[in-house]
Amino acid sequence: MKVGILGAGAFGLALSHILVKNKVTVEMWTHNEEEAKVLDIKRISKKLDGYKIPKEIKFSTNLEETVNGKDLIVMAIPAFAFEDVTKQLSKYIKKNQPVLIATKGIQQNTCLFLNDVFAKYLKNSVAVISGPTFAVDMIKDAPIGFSMATKSHKTEMVIRKCFENSTTKFRRTRDITGIEICGSIKNVMAIASGMLEGMGVTDSTRALFLTESMNDIKELIDALGGKKKSILSFAGFGDILMTCTSKNSRNFSFGYLIGSGASKKEIDKYLENTTVEGMYTLKSIHKLVRRKKVKMPIINLIHDIIEGKKDKEEMLRFLISK
Repeated sequence: MKVGILGAGAFGLALSHILVKNKVTVEMWTHNEEEAKVLDIKRISKKLDGYKIPKEIKFSTNLEETVNGKDLIVMAIPAFAFEDVTKQLSKYIKKNQPVLIATKGIQQNTCLFLNDVFAKYLKNSVAVISGPTFAVDMIKDAPIGFSMATKSHKTEMVIRKCFENSTTKFRRTRDITGIEICGSIKNVMAIASGMLEGMGVTDSTRALFLTESMNDIKELIDALGGKKKSILSFAGFGDILMTCTSKNSRNFSFGYLIGSGASKKEIDKYLENTTVEGMYTLKSIHKLVRRKKVKMPIINLIHDIIEGKKDKEEMLRFLISK
């Protein structure tokens, strides 16, 4: 099997690690020539400290070359670049090549989920994966589980053949909407959970927040046409539990800075050096719930705290009055 991965970030590299372990041929694409050169020659990435990139992984800045002849294309680029890369991909991909979307997020200007953005340009069979899977754990060959949402049995089988092994598990669903919502919004909830941690709240208060968050997400899934039970999936409960409680989560760590009273300079520096997907998604989901007239006040509150319109202490009052 041959796989082309678009994006050379930490998660893309971690997925490549699994593929190499499974004796799958891997080629990774990045638009940045300097990045491709460093990855190819030095075999290290500042995005995944301490990881020695296997020599079997090939790096390229030629998208056509990366896509050509592959059994599966994996999209692991940041959400903000997803549409541009999809447009480029449409020039080279063949109709029979399945696509795995590993990026999480909602487009800001349209409030479209990434599966829908992809469908604007291409009709290829698609699957979406999400779950409690930190890249740092994946490269250690720790047991992990993914939710895989697809309507195609053939695409499911290709993905399983490429990725499944003694430490990597997939649970399939047809609920693409529910899995995309879970995968996107958990990053926002992780920011809020980090805020609470920075404020020094008790375990009981954190549990209150997580429970309320899961109930709200469940109702959002239902309102947008997904299945409520997806909240109990790897993408739902699993990923929310992980990202909302671990300092390995960039979104949680960002929220912690805010909650602990870090200076604007410290916060800006963190954002400058770290991809915090939850910030991008927060703007999108805030607009989406208003556009769809879905009641989800916790999103409005998190947005207002980030924007400096409300004090972080408001989060504690909200959890009780909600």
